[in-house]
Amino acid sequence: MISTQAWADARRLWDFQRMGHELRPCSVAIGLGSHDLGVADTTADLYHREMAPLIVFTGATSRTTRDRMPRGEAEHYRDRAVALGVPESVIMVEPKARNTGENIRFSRALLEEQRVPVSSVLVVSKPYEERRAYATARKLWPDVEWVSASTSMTLSEYVDSIQDARLVIDMLVGAQQRLMVYPQQGFMIELEIPEDVAAAFERLRSDGFTSRLVPEEAERA
Repeated sequence: MISTQAWADARRLWDFQRMGHELRPCSVAIGLGSHDLGVADTTADLYHREMAPLIVFTGATSRTTRDRMPRGEAEHYRDRAVALGVPESVIMVEPKARNTGENIRFSRALLEEQRVPVSSVLVVSKPYEERRAYATARKLWPDVEWVSASTSMTLSEYVDSIQDARLVIDMLVGAQQRLMVYPQQGFMIELEIPEDVAAAFERLRSDGFTSRLVPEEAERA
């Protein structure tokens, strides 16, 4: 059973991760690979709303996606977007990235290789990783403007879509930990963490929501 306090703490982390950026047209949209095809859905929707004329989907596979997306997250994202009416001609695929830092670095390299002028980027992530994606992107590609986007949904709606409440809270705790330890390791910019968010994180960690934590000396963003 998940306690009332744990749910309240999880909602606090969920709300904090959402950047609340006002969407606007950008040079390109970068969809960060993961287990969640909702990222591809949202990226496709942004394209149809004329928020970006070009899409980069980035991601290889991980332990959570190798069975569901054997050809790689970016490839499956492209298939999903095409099924939703996005022309293949406006989609670029970056198939090697295995973490958020590589998502940004490899996408940048691909766009530069293709001589695509970029002044602003819509970075599309899972709802509980908006702030982490933004902080990483600002660190690794500081000379463009970044706008964070994700599927608009509540924590309860996301849990219903995943069908594993404990896993979702574990992922929230993991995302929050990275915001707290990765700036010191040079993987992302430092963002202010409100006291109530830090306290919610500590309670959830003490309650055992720890499967997605990284060592304090993690190697990658």
